[in-house]
Amino acid sequence: MKTFKFPSAYTILFLLITLMAMLSWVIPAGQYDMKMNPTLGKEVPVAGTWHPVASHPQGITDVLLAPIDGLYNHRTNEAGAIDVALFVLIVGGFLGIVTKTGAIDAGIERVTVRLKGREEWMIPILMALFAAGGTIYGMAEESLPFYSLMVPVMMAARFDAVVAAATVLLGAGIGTLGSTINPFATVIAANAAGIPFTAGIGLRIAILIIGWLICVAYVMRYARKVKRDPAASIIADQLDADREHFLGNKSHEILPFTTTRKVVLTLFALAFAVMIYGVSVRGWWMGEISGVFLAAAIIIGLIARMSEAELTSTFIDGARDLLGVALIIGIARGIVVVMDNGMITHTILNQAEECVSGLSSVLFINVMFLLEVLLSFLVPSSSGLAVLTMPIMAPLADFANVGRELVVTAYQSASGVVNLITPTSAVVMGGLAIARIPYVRWLQWVAPLIAILTVLLMVALSLGVLL
Repeated sequence: MKTFKFPSAYTILFLLITLMAMLSWVIPAGQYDMKMNPTLGKEVPVAGTWHPVASHPQGITDVLLAPIDGLYNHRTNEAGAIDVALFVLIVGGFLGIVTKTGAIDAGIERVTVRLKGREEWMIPILMALFAAGGTIYGMAEESLPFYSLMVPVMMAARFDAVVAAATVLLGAGIGTLGSTINPFATVIAANAAGIPFTAGIGLRIAILIIGWLICVAYVMRYARKVKRDPAASIIADQLDADREHFLGNKSHEILPFTTTRKVVLTLFALAFAVMIYGVSVRGWWMGEISGVFLAAAIIIGLIARMSEAELTSTFIDGARDLLGVALIIGIARGIVVVMDNGMITHTILNQAEECVSGLSSVLFINVMFLLEVLLSFLVPSSSGLAVLTMPIMAPLADFANVGRELVVTAYQSASGVVNLITPTSAVVMGGLAIARIPYVRWLQWVAPLIAILTVLLMVALSLGVLL
């Protein structure tokens, strides 16, 4: 008898697109009146103005076109996630060239030798760095290149790919969950709510620190268990295949750490430093940082004395390795496309508005948090969720005697915790695909942590109301 095998990420996402299309036949179509917010430079919904509109149920053709429109909307000629998908392909080519030089393998060997017996301390240090990126500028898509780097490092240290993915995803994720000055979440949400973005920052710092400690403890506990007994890994059945894929059949001879490899690693690190500077200081996005990695790939190829044919073929092979990730990004975006085209997004938001009306202060903020959790599954973009929900939810806080800064904290906390697991997030599905971790196993592993973080957030929000 054949055992049931859970479907791949591609199938899960396509089934979600189909489900949303079916719901567009059941949920009434509706729309809020929209007005321009000059501070945000975007149109935002007006509270209390939801009204029914002509239904636009999504059919088979819409379902099939959704992944395509997720990358580039052919109906409106608007870019979807095509910039992120191209960024992933370019980074794949960049990593292919760097790997070809042997610089990464030589560097990993030096790190594992120097940290022998203390490898687990990479986890809190790296998670702190990723959390800093999350809380400062909302590190998300920019984290995708780090999965390809972290998996071989952690596997060489006798951990598994889950430890590597968790270090990146939970590190950046807890930073975004506890955003302090993140312009793509906290600042946009505060502006939409009509308050300074520094309001409520003390509570958010406390959530950030406590949440980071919890995540670090959770990952380190698992890492120690896997190091003691590889059979304890949740992906124990694929460890050998993963080692061959990420580490290859290398001999025990240590690669020489030549001057060329040192220069390549320096340029490798510099490319990421330039990316972080550009995003956080200069306001760059996918186009600009894709250009950074393309330039770095060419320069490194020339320094490694690759021929033109070798450089281009290696770049293409590296991009090919991440082609599946780029496709996942488009399919994930297609879910939102079907909801918007089916005119059900605002209807769901209107139901959330009605759910929190007339509640007591503590109940209001906790129901608000849970509703934002639900909406975060449907709208994985933190900036998109802020623009959509804050103009509606923030004014309701005034009637419940709850500070609007708590509504902002509830929104970003909910968005942050959901974006550690949601299949509608290109970062979650893309990162897991790079690390070769089945989505269902990630859910099984991270579920207890999500429960702990949810309790922490609800307690923190309740104390914020009472104190």
